[in-house]
Amino acid sequence: MVIELLTSHSSVRRYKDEPISKETIIELIKAGQHAASSHFVQACSVIYVTDTEKRGQLAELSKNRRQFYTAGATLVFCMDYNRLSHAARLHGREIDYSVAENVLVGAIDVGLFAQNVVIAAESKGYGICYIGGVRNEIEEISNILELPKGVVPLFGMSIGVPNEANGVKPRLPIEAVLHENTYNEEQYKEVLPAYDKIMQEYYASRESNQRDAKWTEEMADFLETPKRPHIKAFLEKQGFLFN
Repeated sequence: MVIELLTSHSSVRRYKDEPISKETIIELIKAGQHAASSHFVQACSVIYVTDTEKRGQLAELSKNRRQFYTAGATLVFCMDYNRLSHAARLHGREIDYSVAENVLVGAIDVGLFAQNVVIAAESKGYGICYIGGVRNEIEEISNILELPKGVVPLFGMSIGVPNEANGVKPRLPIEAVLHENTYNEEQYKEVLPAYDKIMQEYYASRESNQRDAKWTEEMADFLETPKRPHIKAFLEKQGFLFN
């Protein structure tokens, strides 16, 4: 049952006009809290955006108007070392979270936390969509949410009652991601072209947004030019210096 839920995931961007109660959001966040956490630092905070004006600002700045305006609930997931700084000060001490390792720890904590929220939401019949567009204007959004030093918004999430049924995108073949004992890159010569064909057939068969596209070419287009170069400077401003 759990595996079926996991393998049936698809992003939902159109929602019915049905609100989600705060009690339900609290239930989902509590489920998120039970994700694994490196050294139990629990370096995640979630901003539950209910203010109409702020929600509209997030919609425009993230360029995700439809999700933010129509979802039953809107969340922003943040890496949070501010709370850990407060914990240390209770003992008259200061922490150093500037190193690259702590960026990885925080980002992984947030990702695990958020995915627990996703599974909890989908188990209750809701649909979700991750919104990386929050990082488009990361400093302005941080100001809107009044995030202190040590806190970085990593992505948003819309949650709601689905008003669409999307097919599940075919994932990479298991041979491409599961390596036994050593990393085998020779297989990509055959596996990736075969996967391109699968994705071309998938895109051609969709009821909407049909296109002729190869996964490998899409990834080359996406990753050829660095995205969001302003992120590093913002992380440094928030205290993450990568020392």
